[in-house]
This record gives sequence, structure tokens and C-alpha cells, in this order.
Amino acid sequence: MFTNIPGDWTRFAGKTFTVENIPGFVGMAGLTVALIATDEQTWRLSERWYNSSATVRRLSDFFVYIGDGRPQFGLAAGFAIWGFTTGDKRALTTGSQLVQAILSCGIVVQTLKHMTGRESPFLETKPGGNWDFFPNQITYHKHVPKYDAYPSGHIATALATVTVVAENYPEWTWVKPVGYVVVSLIGVGMANTGIHWYSDYPLGLFLGYSFGMLAAHPVDVRRSGDGSVAASVTFAPVFTRDGARVVASIVF
Repeated sequence: MFTNIPGDWTRFAGKTFTVENIPGFVGMAGLTVALIATDEQTWRLSERWYNSSATVRRLSDFFVYIGDGRPQFGLAAGFAIWGFTTGDKRALTTGSQLVQAILSCGIVVQTLKHMTGRESPFLETKPGGNWDFFPNQITYHKHVPKYDAYPSGHIATALATVTVVAENYPEWTWVKPVGYVVVSLIGVGMANTGIHWYSDYPLGLFLGYSFGMLAAHPVDVRRSGDGSVAASVTFAPVFTRDGARVVASIVF
């Protein structure tokens, strides 16, 4: 799970930064810009909603916790323990891939946070939050919420988790609808509590889905007895004008 992480970054770069993905990046950038334009209004609305209802506060705080990484690692441990104790290789693989996806995605998210330096809503110093690109890293670590809003790691790791489980257990048809609802509620909860702006989510969703797919579909190059390389299949997300799709590349 750990040695695969550098390979995930390489595969992500190779599969993502291509000419055919330009429309997808333009669409994601356009959505992010549109959300940035309305961030202050949606944050004030979410803040009023959060402060006006004890139920909303409790639910928002609960879903923020669900997305903070610990439940995801707990789920990975659950799959791993089940796999070890029962000899279920699929469960063991799922646990390993969950850790791989969370770490490979999380490191990229943290790198971007340290580069973009966006304020969280609850302590904004200007409407929409200040952006301090490439902030002083000592100052960053002393006042993390002033710099770590973009992109959302909660959303990224939550969707990566759903993706890995859904890809390993396609017969569990409930995983995607339930998982996507939970990811959405995590996003609403973080907006209500002022941890994230809604514009922090598009890139987080893209990263979570991408690294979840990369972990769930590793490159499997096998050599035959004569030393030749057998065929393998690699899956990666590709964005087209018609939306997101998964493309299989045959490697010989």
C-alpha cells in the first residue's frame, strides 16, 4: 500500500494531464470560479442555518467527523482485520487499497493547500476568504485554518473511500448511492460549520475519484515463463465533453 503511492502519482500525472482532458479541466475550473463568486452568500446562508437549529448543528458536526479521515482509516482496518481472520483476500486487498488511496490523495491535497493558502470561512478577513499563494510555512503551521481551505481533503478522502469499496464490491449496488449521499452531506456539514467554501469541493472530488480509481485498479504486469510481458489492464478516469468515463488501457 505504501510502495504503490509514488506510482499512483506518476500514473495520475500521465493519465490526467492530456489534451483530451482539457474540456474536463475547463469545466471544473468554470464550476470552481462560479462557486467562488457565490461563496460569501452561501457561507452566510449556511452559517445562519447552522446557528438557528440544534439539529442542523449536531448533524453538521457529525458529518464533519465522518469526513475527517479517522473513520476512513477505521473502515480500512475493518476490511484488513476481516481479511486476515477469514482468509478473504478481496477484503484484505480493499483495506490495503483504502489506505493507499487516502494517503496518495491526501498528500497531493496537502501540497495544494500549502500552495494556495486560502482562509476558511469561519475566520475570513475578506469576503470569500483571502488567498495567500505560497505562504510562509512557519506561519502556515501556526495558523492552519487561515491557509488550508482549498481544496477539501475531507471530500477527497471520503470519495476515494467510496470509490475503492464500490470498485472492489460491484455486487454491493448500494455503496455508490449511499456513499455519494454521505459525501454530499459531509460537504454540506463543512460548509455549515465554516470549515470549507463550496468552491473547495470540485477539485477535491476530482482528486478523490481519481486516486480511488488508481488504487482500486493497479497496474498488473506479469511476466510469462519465457520472460515476455503478459497483457495487463489499467483503469483511469478521463473527462470528456460527454462527462466522466473510465478508460481501460491495454499494456503489453
